[in-house]
Amino acid sequence: MSEAARKLAPAALTISPLTPTIGAEIGNIDLSRPLDAATKQALRDLLLEWKVIFFRDQAITTEQHLAFARSFGDLEVHPFAPHKPNYPEVLAITHDKDNKGKENTWHSDVTWRVEPSLGSVLRALEVPAFGGDTLFADMYAAYDGLSDEVKAKIDGKNALHDFAHFRVGLRKRGATEEQIEEFNRKYPSVEHPVVRTHPETKKKALYVNAAFTQHIVGMDRDQSAALLKHLYAQAAIPEYQCRFRWQKNSIAFWDNRASQHYAVSDYWPALRRMERVTIIGDRPY
Repeated sequence: MSEAARKLAPAALTISPLTPTIGAEIGNIDLSRPLDAATKQALRDLLLEWKVIFFRDQAITTEQHLAFARSFGDLEVHPFAPHKPNYPEVLAITHDKDNKGKENTWHSDVTWRVEPSLGSVLRALEVPAFGGDTLFADMYAAYDGLSDEVKAKIDGKNALHDFAHFRVGLRKRGATEEQIEEFNRKYPSVEHPVVRTHPETKKKALYVNAAFTQHIVGMDRDQSAALLKHLYAQAAIPEYQCRFRWQKNSIAFWDNRASQHYAVSDYWPALRRMERVTIIGDRPY
């Protein structure tokens, strides 16, 4: 947190890190209330410092969830995921005995967009008695930990991102090829740097993920696949991670520009019901 934010932030605000570099629980704050300028700046600084911040016991409404997220930017409407009725910006993420969790791949949200997400705000409505944790990985550390040889290979390289697995889901749900082509036109594959520079911290972060990255542009496909396999594996290194155990009314706010996450799908057939709001970011460089 910046020195100015430390001076202006409410004295009662508590910060409890989960690990030395990623993840911190923020206490003594009520997210049902509008954020004043000092608190908003303090939370933004904490997000930049810890990449993901957590809040407990926040029994907020959907409108309050949206208002909190809007404090940090405009909100996106996801074109493929199910929305909460009457709230197009709110993703309804429910898994139970009939719909097993499938977000168990390391990823950063919506990197298939030209301007991917700044961050996501996820709140827990109903959680299993045990299981269903979410892991978060520090992608600054993932980049810093690469060998000089690998860093040289990816320096200045771009990778192609695409909504490929959503396309598969659309076909399963009966979408016509004409409808899919319309999505292809609206959301064409996009190139992003393999290593992006965070627009606020100016730090370098590894910015490829197994969910949406297709290949490294200009590289032989076999070589690209082998290199991407190595890069994807960095998120799975425990020293770069924190792990969050959900409770009802817990909230996680993560920076998609500096972290990846993995929702552990170990709770089937129990119910896990969450809602996510996503803040629009800018084009990576």
